[in-house]
Amino acid sequence: MRTRHIFRPLPTQRGLAAFALLLAPTAASPALAQASAQGEAEAIVLRPLSFFKANDLDFGDIIASGTAGTVRIAPDGSRSSTGGVTLAGGGGEPARFAGLGTYNQNVMISLSANQIWITGPGQQMRVRNFEIGSTPTAILSTTPTRFRIATTLGNFNFPVGATLDVNAGQAPGDYSGTFTITLNYL
Repeated sequence: MRTRHIFRPLPTQRGLAAFALLLAPTAASPALAQASAQGEAEAIVLRPLSFFKANDLDFGDIIASGTAGTVRIAPDGSRSSTGGVTLAGGGGEPARFAGLGTYNQNVMISLSANQIWITGPGQQMRVRNFEIGSTPTAILSTTPTRFRIATTLGNFNFPVGATLDVNAGQAPGDYSGTFTITLNYL
């Protein structure tokens, strides 16, 4: 045999229970208002005659169609497309490199290859016409290009843009590849 216990509050207890339920949400709300988050702090200490990658080359979000086209990221960060490629949303930025030499020092900058292939879930795409943001801008290639460090502290940075060839019917997804920049300090 089972016994059931039924709790029936007295009339004065009902009022207290209802009052307690009304207070419960407001009493908990200050705890819900508290939040915390972690951030990161980074620093790079350069040694003389060195350089590093500050940002990757990012063509941003694009929409392919049944027609091939291109996306170009200029060294100044502007983005354009041709053919059947539509630029979606914001995004896209040139690669950025920074380094340390000495004032008025010559630096030879070159690429390991004039074009690379990026891969992902669909057909690979070609990246070509790498362009360094100098005055004036210049196409980078395997042949070294000479630049002079103009800052008195010897620090420098430069952006690198390029053109992406998008195939007709390119499959959606993330595509990536690598390129190598070489600096020779003279």
